[in-house]
Amino acid sequence: MRSTNILGTTYNFTNNFDLPTDRPLIIVTNHQSMYDIPPLIWYMRKYHPKFVSKKELGKGIPSVSFNLVHGGSVLIDRKDGKSAIMEIGKLGAYIEKHNRSAVIFPEGTRSRDGHPKPFKPMGLKMLLKKAPSALIVPISINNSWKLVRFGQFPMGLGAKVRLEVQQPLENKGNLDDLIQQIEASVVSGINSFK
Repeated sequence: MRSTNILGTTYNFTNNFDLPTDRPLIIVTNHQSMYDIPPLIWYMRKYHPKFVSKKELGKGIPSVSFNLVHGGSVLIDRKDGKSAIMEIGKLGAYIEKHNRSAVIFPEGTRSRDGHPKPFKPMGLKMLLKKAPSALIVPISINNSWKLVRFGQFPMGLGAKVRLEVQQPLENKGNLDDLIQQIEASVVSGINSFK
């Protein structure tokens, strides 16, 4: 994060809620770029976040790949839906047992222009089932896409990356209705389309 400050990038994390450390959390957020991940790790560090990530990120990225492979995150093959859901289920059981947090980007892939994509609910539904005591923490991310608007090089200048925690939700009730509520909460804080 600090290396991007050279480009004029600033980070702002807003959390007006007292999140517990004695129960699991399911952090649900939109996805705009790879630069969503470092601020989530930093600002949510006391909750020990683990990520649902595509398997391609498990190789070739200094520090990131090592942490994904050895830090308790799950690497999924998006072409093999059945095994991906099984891996996400294992992560759900892990956070339930160890009071950790899981971060999932239910859009499935990054938004290139900041506009939110519809949620793909299967992975999130599996997490909710396997971690029934988890508190759901919706987070809205804004402007991280501006760092990579031209691709990996040149990087965008002066991006004001904002992360905002929305009202946490209890993991209860009809899962389809709950997922719609989570999605609406995340989208409510995205200002790229306003």
